[in-house]
Amino acid sequence: MTFNFKEYEDELLFVPLGGSNEIGMNLNLYAYKGKWIMIDLGIGFANEYVPGVDVLLPDISFITKYKKDLLGIVLTHAHEDHLGAVPYLWEELGCPVFATPFTAAVLKAKLTDEGITTRIPVTEMGPGQKIKLGPFEFEMVPLTHSIPEMQAIALRTDKGVVMHTGDWKLDPEPLVGPVTDEETLKKYGDEGVLAMVCDSTNVFEDGRSGSEAEVRDSLTKIISSCNQRVVVTTFASNIARLESIIRAGQAAGRHIAIAGRSLRRMTIAAQESGYLQDAKPFLNEREIHDVAKNDILIICSGCQGEPLAALSKIARNEHPNIRLSAGDTVIFSSRKIPGNESKVAYTYNALTRRGIEVISDKRHHVHASGHPCRDELTLMYQMVRPKIAIPTHGEARHIHEHAKLAKSLQVPEIVEAKNGSVILLAEGKAMEIANVPSGYTAVDGNSLIPVDSAIIRTRRKIREDGCIMVSIVIDKNNQLLAPPSISAPGSLDANEDKDLLHALRDDIEETMEKLKPKITVDKINEEIRTTIRKLVRAELGKKPVIDVHVVKV
Repeated sequence: MTFNFKEYEDELLFVPLGGSNEIGMNLNLYAYKGKWIMIDLGIGFANEYVPGVDVLLPDISFITKYKKDLLGIVLTHAHEDHLGAVPYLWEELGCPVFATPFTAAVLKAKLTDEGITTRIPVTEMGPGQKIKLGPFEFEMVPLTHSIPEMQAIALRTDKGVVMHTGDWKLDPEPLVGPVTDEETLKKYGDEGVLAMVCDSTNVFEDGRSGSEAEVRDSLTKIISSCNQRVVVTTFASNIARLESIIRAGQAAGRHIAIAGRSLRRMTIAAQESGYLQDAKPFLNEREIHDVAKNDILIICSGCQGEPLAALSKIARNEHPNIRLSAGDTVIFSSRKIPGNESKVAYTYNALTRRGIEVISDKRHHVHASGHPCRDELTLMYQMVRPKIAIPTHGEARHIHEHAKLAKSLQVPEIVEAKNGSVILLAEGKAMEIANVPSGYTAVDGNSLIPVDSAIIRTRRKIREDGCIMVSIVIDKNNQLLAPPSISAPGSLDANEDKDLLHALRDDIEETMEKLKPKITVDKINEEIRTTIRKLVRAELGKKPVIDVHVVKV
């Protein structure tokens, strides 16, 4: 039964469509008086369930039905999992976008880099600025994170205030950008906050997430102790970390080179917005080998083991311009995103086998998370004091653990969000009242396709069982004019499985001899499929994709 939102027009509703089953792909909606506000529109990383796909987008089919009432998209910050889907999906929404100057610069650079000419109307907002949109008024509240201009969104309606935190941490020395505006958070807490929708990423981690200043000191010591080439990989959007790496390299007297399109795009956007101003001009990839090994530091993409990223190509010794040798050092100044462990391990091992020293956060202080650990979450709840807690930005286990923490902190009402939940934000009766469609869309080359499409299902089947392709040429009486042509990539080997391939041809020929002269091509196709399926299942126990081409002359 379809949920009737008109019956709840006088209630404040929260509807997450992304980021509340997983870490990443954030898309959050608020509804009131028949109008909608969207906070963030991000991407997620694909996994083995969607072969051939690198990027996933949230399914927005639900909100497109209400797009005439969608007043705007508010971006909390410039990380891909919060704004990366805007270039792909904005055309379907067509509403204004609100962001800080740096976030707007990153979005515009991304559009240019991807060759997207769509003119998206972006309104730039400064920290502390307020804007009224229909029944909503929102204020940007500065928080610290691993990227400049991270803003919580204080969303005000006549039903109460919602503090939507986005990503954050409490870093007393963020090095890039101001510290968290605790005074404003406390001011809202004193006034009274109806609900807080809050980051759950590090809820299992005790203590605090650590300061970027400490990471910078550690990187400086490690890089200064290296005698040959040094490569450091991190998230391209972690501007604070990029500045730490650059400063550490310059302190060691090294020239800095940038490798990777996303890194180049982000450093340009940062410098145009007033960040990374003390960095000397970067070398390009072709200039690296003009510099002595102990005088170069390369910052490159690929900290999550992405196959096409610069570091992965370096690890496979396939990069066109960068070659490492035994004794060089690679520093992973990042943390593995859940689901990327195997890809990162592959890169570690490929480098190690070549005698390259690999340094990670397991034994060295080369990374500090941009998300709050338990002590920081506790402090946030003490400042904001919401009546309702809505944990988001996490897998189910993170959200459940966050709910238990909020309960221990005496938050009166807690609702565990999941993608598609319709959550009533009302004191004394906060609850999930319905579910709406949610899911994922795959970016497949230049196309967007559903993750459960026939294309993706067929790829999975080919990956598991291979495929068998048969071509036959027949005359008008359905008689074979030549032996069947069979190709079986991923199923049969042309040399090792000769006997089975011969058996397949014999069975196909026998099947054709039994068919009536006037049988249709579709029926021929079906009979050959059945013949192949029976033999392959009996011999191999497999169910490959079978593709039959019948040419009638």
